Amino acid sequence: MALTKKAIVRSIQQRTGSSYNHSYECLETTLEIIKNTLSSGEDVKISGFGKFKLNDKSARKGRNPVTGETMMLKPRKVVTFQCSGKLRERLNT
Repeated sequence: MALTKKAIVRSIQQRTGSSYNHSYECLETTLEIIKNTLSSGEDVKISGFGKFKLNDKSARKGRNPVTGETMMLKPRKVVTFQCSGKLRERLNT
């Protein structure tokens, strides 16, 4: 089961003793800062957690799975995540 935004807000609320609305606003503000930073082309590095990086994917040949027709896929940007050494250690223990 995936961790949802609602579950994160509840966890913040329980750990900090703040209201649900305040916890929700804190999470929304954090996510908005990350989105704006990535949109501007900058990386987001969170010490002890990892790094979100924006990468360019070039145009490439693709195939429509329904019709089998070959087509060119447009270049696009993708976000990748590289976990920190501390997180990797914690995951592998």
